[in-house]
Amino acid sequence: MRYAMFSTAAEPTARLGVFYNGRMADVQKLLAGSDSVPQTVLELIQLGQDAWRRTAKQLSAQLAGTPSSKLHASTDVRWHAPIPRPLKNIVCLGLNYASHVRETTRVDKPMKVPDIPVFFTKAPTSVNGPYDSIPWDRSATDQVDYEVELGVIVGAGGKNIRRNRALDHVFGYTVINDVSARDLQFGHKQWFKGKSLDGFCPMGPVIVTADEFGDPQQKRITLRVNGETRQDATTGDMIFPVDVILEYLSQGMTIEPGDIIATGTPEGVGLGRTPPEYLKDDDVVETEIEGIGMLRNRITKL
Repeated sequence: MRYAMFSTAAEPTARLGVFYNGRMADVQKLLAGSDSVPQTVLELIQLGQDAWRRTAKQLSAQLAGTPSSKLHASTDVRWHAPIPRPLKNIVCLGLNYASHVRETTRVDKPMKVPDIPVFFTKAPTSVNGPYDSIPWDRSATDQVDYEVELGVIVGAGGKNIRRNRALDHVFGYTVINDVSARDLQFGHKQWFKGKSLDGFCPMGPVIVTADEFGDPQQKRITLRVNGETRQDATTGDMIFPVDVILEYLSQGMTIEPGDIIATGTPEGVGLGRTPPEYLKDDDVVETEIEGIGMLRNRITKL
């Protein structure tokens, strides 16, 4: 399944949708009359694995018999982030591609490939829609950068999860652009503030469930600025794959349904170019992962 949050001009409240054959279906309307129909992606996740399977089965049956004319065209809806307001900070991986470690070393203090995952977080208020503008507050930063990342959505919580069972805890995957204010990131000597400005986490356009997505380490991951390819790699290049990330993150610490993990970015960020090349007002950033889709966000100076 490919779940999303959307609204329309007639019904402006964001609701749960399923993206099917290029069109958007309203889950509430498709499953009208059923018990416990979730209204949001987060609510669906929190209902548990039995509910996911039951909902997917019901949706598949309904979609098979629904004419496409009764579904929304993708251009007729407003797309929201699949989880517009996470319950907790988004957990992020730093330095999780060796190529990115090398390019970062050229512009900052010498770094080595980490022995264990490097974690930091982004504030929930940084989440942005897949096609919304990225606000650039010039009073806060002069160095806005981009980072394409595979997002992991936790479905089943747990603690001290073993690697060989870790992927069983994944609900699905999404696309994240870990937008970064580099001057804040390096000026503060930590990454939270520079990663957490409002609108600095475009996400979506859908969450593809784990059963449909397949192996998370075999997907192409790309980013373009004004049509020019800046990042182009594969998730197989990660130093720590998704199962290892979940194993380390859950050691002594409970992860919960709906938690979001951004798994790091490959080389090609603006910081790593010679000279550094940061985003400018009106630049268009397209962030894409094979099997999920593409974010398209315009930089808008405030």
